[in-house]
Amino acid sequence: MSSLTFLAMANNSLVGKLPSNIGYTLPNIQGLILSTNKFDGSIPDSLLSAYNLRQLYLYNNSFTGFIPSFSSLSSLEELDLSYNKLKAGDWGFISSLSNCSRLTLLKLDGNNLQGSLPSSIGDLSSSLEIFFLRNNKISGPIPPEIGNLKGLSWLVMDYNLLTGNIPPTIGNLYSMVYLSFAQNELSGEIPDTIGNLVQLSSLTLHRNNLTGKIPASIGRCTQLQELNIAHNSLEGSIPRSIFKIYSLSIELDLSNNYLTEGIPEEVGSLINLNKFSISNNRLSANIPSTLGQCVVLEYLELESNFFVGGIPQSFVKLASIKRMDISRNNLYGKIPEFLTTLSSLENLNVSFNNFYGEAPRGGIFDNVSAVSMQGKDHLCTSVQTGGMPLCSPPDDRKQKHKSLVLVFKIVVPLVVTLIILSCIAIIYQRKRVQGNKHLEKLNKHIVKISYEDIVRATSKFSSANLIGSGSFGMVYKGKLKFQEDQVAIKIFNLDIYGAQRSFITECEALRNVRHRNLVKVITSCSSVDSIGADFKALVFQYMTNGDLEMWLNPKALEHGERNILTLGQSINIGLDLAFALDYLHNQCAPPLIHCDLKPSNILLDHNMVAYVTDFGLARFVFTASNAYQDTSTSLACLKGSIGYIPPEYGLSKEISTKGDVYSFGVLLLQMITGCSPTDENLKDGIGLHEFVDRAFTKNIHEVVDPTMLQDDSRATDILKKCVTPLVRIGLSCSMTSPKERPDMGQVSTEILRIKHMASHMGL
Repeated sequence: MSSLTFLAMANNSLVGKLPSNIGYTLPNIQGLILSTNKFDGSIPDSLLSAYNLRQLYLYNNSFTGFIPSFSSLSSLEELDLSYNKLKAGDWGFISSLSNCSRLTLLKLDGNNLQGSLPSSIGDLSSSLEIFFLRNNKISGPIPPEIGNLKGLSWLVMDYNLLTGNIPPTIGNLYSMVYLSFAQNELSGEIPDTIGNLVQLSSLTLHRNNLTGKIPASIGRCTQLQELNIAHNSLEGSIPRSIFKIYSLSIELDLSNNYLTEGIPEEVGSLINLNKFSISNNRLSANIPSTLGQCVVLEYLELESNFFVGGIPQSFVKLASIKRMDISRNNLYGKIPEFLTTLSSLENLNVSFNNFYGEAPRGGIFDNVSAVSMQGKDHLCTSVQTGGMPLCSPPDDRKQKHKSLVLVFKIVVPLVVTLIILSCIAIIYQRKRVQGNKHLEKLNKHIVKISYEDIVRATSKFSSANLIGSGSFGMVYKGKLKFQEDQVAIKIFNLDIYGAQRSFITECEALRNVRHRNLVKVITSCSSVDSIGADFKALVFQYMTNGDLEMWLNPKALEHGERNILTLGQSINIGLDLAFALDYLHNQCAPPLIHCDLKPSNILLDHNMVAYVTDFGLARFVFTASNAYQDTSTSLACLKGSIGYIPPEYGLSKEISTKGDVYSFGVLLLQMITGCSPTDENLKDGIGLHEFVDRAFTKNIHEVVDPTMLQDDSRATDILKKCVTPLVRIGLSCSMTSPKERPDMGQVSTEILRIKHMASHMGL
């Protein structure tokens, strides 16, 4: 055995620990391949005496303990320890590997590595080509020294807990072919230096907290086949240079960001692209006809934007298309007949647009389960199916068609203009809300605070600093020694049953969400108080305009005075809340149900921008792909607030996003009428929905809060164009049956239209 230089026993069912003297028994071994077995225990120290070892493959076993020092194995070229149960310890093994000057492959993914990456990572061999760290629990920043590894062609660090910015030194890795930082907690902007990686084939940065614009320099990566930067907070327009990367073939995914303007005409250059997703952004204008030149396209996802116009005729060329989702936009016209000829099409979603006329028959339209046409008020069919109304006789259809065409000729130019203006306003609002730089500094520098810090901040829990109370504790305003501005401090009363769970739930929810209309947690405190009892608190940004309850309920104020919300402010608040719930329901992974939406849980900053707070009752939605979450949708411990709880919860139904929609509808009706859902003036036991519905639409002026119109001379016009559509949304959201309620993506689009109209009227 002492003469053996190569031993491979991979892909068997060998068990037990490696012999403690294996390195002495095989002193001349150069290649040891023991991967995909059932070995456990630690890596024997004697193995580090096999000085000639060049290849060591131990992946896919159950080895435990700390990764040892490899400094004695100066001939080592390939080391694969992935998918075991190994720990990093103090990360000293990274420094030891700097002595392995021939190292070309290092795979450590799928272990139990924790802590921050050391700067010594930059001392690894300049010959290193493949470096895998994915699927661990590594936290902290990416060391800028990573840029020293100029021989790297594969760098995979996804599915970790990395924070901070992507270092600009990443642009030094000129040989990079595959780069992934996806599924981390990275923030800041994508560095312009990313464009230096001209040999890059795959770049995946999805599901982080990246902000700013997409750098146009990515267009220099002319060999890219895959680009995925979805689920971040990127804004601005899509750089035209991206659509000149003719090599893109696997995927271009820019979805779930805040991108604006339209799709550049250059998109037609991507003739090899298989998947194109830009859903859940703020994109507008027409869908460019050049998109039909992408004839290899199989998956097209354009949903939840503000696109206008019709489905381009050029889409008839998409012969390979399998899935097309253009739902939740402002598209109009007839659904084109050519869609029936796309033989590869397996799933089509055109829901919640403004299509009209007779729906096509034949092709995919004969498969009811493959086509979604919800929100089809102006669609009809010649054969009764799926609840869609039958079309009128031909003469009637022609007359209606002429009327609709006339309406679109007048309305569409106005709508397009308003959409563009609204996009500009949204960008301005986002920058205004995010402009509070001291909070960013606070997040960076305050790791945790103590009980004593809370005591000092609140002046020993002085009643003068008490600003609110809830089911599980009190909220105080105060000042932390780390910064100048006031904060709101939510202190949990752990003697109350459920308070401990509420704290954990709220922490988990706030850790997983990030949106401009969701309250931002600054830090938390989990400690003991002066007598040694458990103490838990959360610290938030202080909102100078209090909560919405103070503006709607005169009893909430000391002297019974009432703050007055203007109609414009009510529309803006409704839009803020709709955007927040749309994000929680449709853009979070996993989706989140708030479960307790009410005025006291809506905070207003100095600009009257609304923020949703109090996630103590929130629940994650269970799906097969996020089973690791606390996904209980049981009502066993659900409380909520009377008047805002949807009726189905009283029947022990499972909670759903439609429950939040109901609460939103009630809240919207309350803002418009000034009447609480538990108001004593609601007679005969009817609810707020029934009270408003009886007056809708002929007597709507009888239930609208008169202070909202403020004796405006245009009251009748405002009532018709702004208030009535808002009431219609509130009523549809608060329907008794969950199936009859819209989702928040559709609601956001409708309220945005009302905002456009209100802005046009100077409200």
